[in-house]
Amino acid sequence: MGFFLFFFLSLLSLASSASRVDQKTFIVRVQNEAKPSVFTTHKHCVFHGFSAKLSPTEALKLQTLPHFIAVIPEQVRHLQTTRSPLFLGLKTTDSAGLLKESDFGSDLVIGVIDTGIWPERQSFNDRNLGPINSKWKGQCVTTNDFGSNSCNKKLIGARYFCSGYEASNGKMNETSEFRSPRDSDGHGTHTASIAAGRYVFPASTLGYAKGVAAGMAPKARLAAYKVCWNAGCYDSDILAAFDSAVADGVDVISLSVGGAVVPYYLDAIAIGAYGAAEKGIFVSASAGNGGPGGLTVTNVAPWVATVGAGTIDRDFPADVKLGNGKVVTGAGVYNGRGLSPGRMYPLVYAGSGGGGGYSSSLCLEGSLDPDFVKGKIVLCDRGINSRAAKGEVVKKAGGVGMILANGVFDGEGLVVDCHVLPATAVGASNADEIRQYIDSASKSKSSATATILFKGTRLGVRPAPVVASFSARGPNPETPEILKPDVIAPGLNILAAWPDKVGPAGIPSDNRRTEFNILSGTSMACPHVSGLAALLKAAHPDWSPAAIKSALMTTAYTVDNRGETMVDESNGNTSTVLDFGSGHVHPTKAMNPGLVYDVTPMNYVDFLCNSNYTINNIQVITRRNADCSGAKRAGHVGNLNYPSFSAVFQQYGKHTMSTHFIRQVTNVGDPNSVYKVTVRPPSGTLVTVEPKQLVFRRGGQKLNFLVRVEATAVKLAPGSTNMKSGSIVWSDGKHNVTSPIVVTMQQPL
Repeated sequence: MGFFLFFFLSLLSLASSASRVDQKTFIVRVQNEAKPSVFTTHKHCVFHGFSAKLSPTEALKLQTLPHFIAVIPEQVRHLQTTRSPLFLGLKTTDSAGLLKESDFGSDLVIGVIDTGIWPERQSFNDRNLGPINSKWKGQCVTTNDFGSNSCNKKLIGARYFCSGYEASNGKMNETSEFRSPRDSDGHGTHTASIAAGRYVFPASTLGYAKGVAAGMAPKARLAAYKVCWNAGCYDSDILAAFDSAVADGVDVISLSVGGAVVPYYLDAIAIGAYGAAEKGIFVSASAGNGGPGGLTVTNVAPWVATVGAGTIDRDFPADVKLGNGKVVTGAGVYNGRGLSPGRMYPLVYAGSGGGGGYSSSLCLEGSLDPDFVKGKIVLCDRGINSRAAKGEVVKKAGGVGMILANGVFDGEGLVVDCHVLPATAVGASNADEIRQYIDSASKSKSSATATILFKGTRLGVRPAPVVASFSARGPNPETPEILKPDVIAPGLNILAAWPDKVGPAGIPSDNRRTEFNILSGTSMACPHVSGLAALLKAAHPDWSPAAIKSALMTTAYTVDNRGETMVDESNGNTSTVLDFGSGHVHPTKAMNPGLVYDVTPMNYVDFLCNSNYTINNIQVITRRNADCSGAKRAGHVGNLNYPSFSAVFQQYGKHTMSTHFIRQVTNVGDPNSVYKVTVRPPSGTLVTVEPKQLVFRRGGQKLNFLVRVEATAVKLAPGSTNMKSGSIVWSDGKHNVTSPIVVTMQQPL
């Protein structure tokens, strides 16, 4: 058997020369003192163990050996895929404010774990940046395509991790991806510039979204950790990147990657993030793009800031004008050879032509009959292949334009892409209207016609923000007592840096080149919060990761620019806390939150104990023997000192149910201040808070309060749930420290 040592990672990977069929990669955690005869063990910042390729039988055998705490199957994870600083209230002209107070994030280091970076982009220039802080221990790994001049005083570190990827997929194809920190996808370059891109003017994509491009923390330093490759992002590589980032000395870790929700002791991201948080590093992660369905949120560990996506007040209207005179709203960007002004083109639904059926309706590769689509605008359904790939399929078959139709599950949310032909996206209801028009034209023996009207960039859109249709929703599948997502941030149609050698459509056939691109996803929302965390850390160096997250959560807002509760893009209905968590981030208010809910590593241990994890389970996460004796004092899993409240009641025939929460707040505002509580209980519940007033005499002082929740049973079908929300607000007249409170009634099967 061959042995491969990941020397950056302090992880050992074992690759077998035997057949791959019956072998999987496992991540193995050992106790510090363990000394297996074959492997060399290492001590790491976030993980003690190694990665190995083993058959299931070998993995089971390994688990029985002394000193082996856990064997974790490798999980493959995937990426969660200008105007936003202004929309968030970050103005460079302010004489005071978060940008000024933090010196634009100067000297803070944001580690971006993603697809790498394209270092030549102007977003990563180091003009007028001071020397690199001496605490920085990282390095710029150089290769043939990533030279020593790739890093500078802005991009101060770059590494890549591919051992887990290659253990599962064989040696990478270096003609299609770079064995280096260089980005061959675009996702990592985009997210890094959102977090900490420099001011770049002019900036646009294909003439759209013109203006000044800037990240959240324009003077923060960046370190790129490439873990995502053509086949995905592998847990062992992600863990290795966490380990290096912590050792290198980053202040914030931004991770726009997600996968299935599993218990925290089997979740490499949760394990790596715990080790980082324990070292004082803020970790933000994308909530996932599985919305608008419930229970879709990922990266739910309480020591991670879980970020959903909202819209900003900018869009790119591209309407469909039908032959019957109706105009159907849509969204799209395109600046190539377009449709002739004033001309109507034949319109067809891809699913009604030829024998392709379902695959044709989705415009899958090779599914369209050129005789059916040539010279026509083609309506394609979303699903299976990428949105941009559908446009390529239509273009190859001779189509002149595409209308991308949302399905029922996608709802009315519109995501724009830089398509390779004139194309627009329409919501589910508008897609139905277009299909009905095509059907009625066919029945009357007439030809359906249409054109696409591109209207450029529109600003001042109302309502905004809106919860993006794709943004993953709660409740938290692993710990329903911890409300997730935590917050939302801009994530729809975001302009940011883009690499050379990758077209804006993100498909191989796209030979166009652009310095910036427009992407959507919780992947884009996450680095907004990462950059804001760097600004807050720069303004408040003594704040812990939990304090920073608390400041972002308790100052978040839930109303849009019309003054009404934010709506859900998927259906136009009012959103709930399961959609937006504590609300949309408000950076200016987060700088001065008044009070924060702080959390220590010991609090997290109590939380894990009360989650009914075994001592071994907990040790996998914390890297030390767990003491659960204090957990009983904490009471229950919902008593983690979290800035939101979630009570879950199993009815079991009971008429009334009750629980309590104990919380501690730390005064980070005025030394002498009095906070009074206002409770808006969820309907059908009684919520009381004791004491009703908190009197602080000094900064840094901590005071406790108790929240009691009583709920009356509601009529529910077996297996169903009922959720109601309210809020608890502490106010001193200057600060409003707001926490959502959610009460969920469950009727067991």
